[in-house]
Amino acid sequence: MCWLIFRTEPPKNYIFYCLGLALFIRLSFLTATPIGSDDVYRYMWDGKVQTSGLNPYSYAPNSDSLNHLHSVLLPASVNHPDIKTLYFPFSEWIFSLCYQMSGEAIWGYKLILLFSEIATIIGLILLTSRLHIQSKFVLLYALCPLSLFQFAIDSHLDGLGFPFLIFGVLAYLQRKTTLASFLLGLSMSIKPVGLVLLPILIIHESLWKKRILLLVIPALTISFQFIPYLLNSNPLEALFTFVKHWTFNGIVFESLNLYFSDNQKTRLICALLFGLFLLLLSVSKKPLFDKLYLSVLLLLLFSPVVHPWYIAWLMVFLPIMQRWSGILYVATASLTSLTILNYKLFGVWKQEPAVLIIEYLPVIVFLFFELWTPQNTAALFDKNMKE
Repeated sequence: MCWLIFRTEPPKNYIFYCLGLALFIRLSFLTATPIGSDDVYRYMWDGKVQTSGLNPYSYAPNSDSLNHLHSVLLPASVNHPDIKTLYFPFSEWIFSLCYQMSGEAIWGYKLILLFSEIATIIGLILLTSRLHIQSKFVLLYALCPLSLFQFAIDSHLDGLGFPFLIFGVLAYLQRKTTLASFLLGLSMSIKPVGLVLLPILIIHESLWKKRILLLVIPALTISFQFIPYLLNSNPLEALFTFVKHWTFNGIVFESLNLYFSDNQKTRLICALLFGLFLLLLSVSKKPLFDKLYLSVLLLLLFSPVVHPWYIAWLMVFLPIMQRWSGILYVATASLTSLTILNYKLFGVWKQEPAVLIIEYLPVIVFLFFELWTPQNTAALFDKNMKE
């Protein structure tokens, strides 16, 4: 499909037909049960707890204090019920809204995600138009199987952060720094992936006033959310546990850990290496969109945990950058389903080294090739900013 998009020039009505098809496919899964992940049941449980007026950061799902909220579905279907929620308050408020819409039925969560994906596609249409990129490349997101599977079927909350990210970048392009900073803060409130973009945007900005806005507004946007929960809980407790211990599908981490065999030491080395490469990227002379794309890709390469839906944060840049490293990444990410399938069939969580090699080798090869062949698309951004 991607090959055809690159090689053909479809008429505009054909593109809109394809976007209509993408919407229809998503609608067809509105009530479908997730098959690759049970994360949505954690969203449901958090929404139920929040709606009942309780602090979702105070109790783990299996806490006796929440027995009066138990049902046949919840929290029985929640993974790791002994761990408190790790999601930021903005996500918790959305979970509460979804629960008030559909209760313990899944359609409320999928409906909000559907609206979010429509907003993302609209944002990509506006952004590609602003950058004089052909609208056909929006199909790289709209019809991407990774997007359909992870959001339309498995209902991962990451899709909620994409429209804030895209419209934040669009506002930055329009020199609306305050709005851009606020939208990026909301995107980071869903998942803090956008945090890696801030050093690049700050260094790229020439005015110190706008640099301060890009730093302060996202920080305040995130920080203020936690104020109602700080008196009787530690909202970051579960997040720190996740960051400290969880591992899955991280190519650099898994490779280094073969030598060090020490989870904490390997994490620290990955963090230092990522910080170094991000700093070098931020001060490099590459066009801005090259830097934004590469910063997310570097984050994924050095992260100890890379679930397939995490890679979707790179996918939203494909209509702008059209990089084969990203296209191959979102395609080969589906190979991680072998681990999930093995777990569901035999109860064993095992990550196959061969899957890591097949998944990442094409990505790394194309990445090195692309580093020496800059995209004209990215250069257009800098030209527009100067004008």
